[in-house]
Amino acid sequence: MKDELKKSVWVAFLRGINVGGHHKVPMADLKATLADMGFSDIKTLLNSGNLVFTTESTDIAAVEEQMAQVLEKKFGFPIPVIIKKMDALTNAVAENPFTNIQKHQDLQFYVTFVREDPQEGIGWGTPDGSFQVMGAKEGMVFSLLDLSRSRTVDAMKLLEKTYTKDITTRNWNTILKLLQMA
Repeated sequence: MKDELKKSVWVAFLRGINVGGHHKVPMADLKATLADMGFSDIKTLLNSGNLVFTTESTDIAAVEEQMAQVLEKKFGFPIPVIIKKMDALTNAVAENPFTNIQKHQDLQFYVTFVREDPQEGIGWGTPDGSFQVMGAKEGMVFSLLDLSRSRTVDAMKLLEKTYTKDITTRNWNTILKLLQMA
C-alpha cells in the first residue's frame, strides 16, 4: 500500500507514430518496452501513441528524455514524447474550455500539448473563423476547427508556426477517453 501512494499517474503523448503506415510501433511492443523501463499500470489508447502509466519518478523532463531515447533505440526512429500529469488533464476537463461553444457535426475540439506554458499566441485564429485558439493551461493549448467554414485549414502548420514543431495534438474526445482509462 505504501508503494502505491508514492506512484503518480502520468500520460505520455508520442508524436508521429502509426500515421499513414509510417513509423510503425505495435502497442504490445511499446507496453513491453515501457514495462522494461520500470513503468507500471501501462495502458494504451488507440494506435497513435497515447499512454497512461504510473511511476515513482517526479521529474517529467527526465522521463520524457529517457523514454524518447529508449524508444528511438528500440524502434529505429526518433519518437518525440510529451508527458503530462493525469491531474492536469483532469483539471482541464473539469474546467472545459469548450463549455460555451455550440457543438455541431463540423466542429472539432483539440488539445495541443507543448513542453512549456505558452506565454503568447492565445486567442487567435484564422480570419474566416475556421480555426481558433481558445486558451491555454499547464502546457496545453485548446483550439477548435470548424470545417463548415473551411475544409482547407492546416491547423497543425498554424500551431507549429506559433508554438514550434515540438508539439503534438489530440482530439478532445481522446482526452476524455484517457481520463476514463485512468
